[in-house]
Amino acid sequence: MYKLPHHRRRYAGVAVAAVLRLARVPLAVMALGCFGFAAASPPDVVVTNAWARPTVPGQTVGAAYLDLTSAHGATLALVQSDAAATVQVHAMSIDGDVMRMREVDRLALPAGKTVRLAPSGMHLMLLQLKKPLRPGDSVALDLTVVDEAGSPHIVHAIAPVRMMPLQQGTP
Repeated sequence: MYKLPHHRRRYAGVAVAAVLRLARVPLAVMALGCFGFAAASPPDVVVTNAWARPTVPGQTVGAAYLDLTSAHGATLALVQSDAAATVQVHAMSIDGDVMRMREVDRLALPAGKTVRLAPSGMHLMLLQLKKPLRPGDSVALDLTVVDEAGSPHIVHAIAPVRMMPLQQGTP
C-alpha cells in the first residue's frame, strides 16, 4: 500500500477532517426539517419583462425595468448587480414642469398584483456602472425579497440591454 510522505500526511488529515465536518451540515439541516425548524419557503415572486436601457461611454448611471408579481405578498428590500456599485429603486413624479426622482427604501409587492417598474415611473437606477451597457449585453440582478414572515429570499433576474420599445406600455 502507498503511504503519503510525512509532510503530506498532515495536510491529508486536515482535509479529511474538514470533509467529515461538512458532511454533518446536510444531516443537521435535515434533522431541523423533521422538527419543524426548516427555513420558510421562498415567496412565489415572478420577474417578467426585465430589460435595461443602453448607455453611452462615460455614462455612470443606467436604468433597468421589470414587472414583479408576488403570489403571497412580499417586499422588495434590496437589489444588487455586478454591473453597478449600487442599485436603487426610484420613483418618478412630475411637479409642474419639473421631473423629480426619489429613492424608495422598500417596495411593497401585494399578493396577486403585478408591480411594474417602467420608464417614467418606478424603476431601478444602476449607479456607478462598471462599464457601458450596450445593446445585446445583459444585466444580472439579485433582488432580495422579504416574505410576510420577515424571511429574506434572493430572486435572480436577467435584464437584456435593448433600446426603449416604440409602443407605449410595452416592455
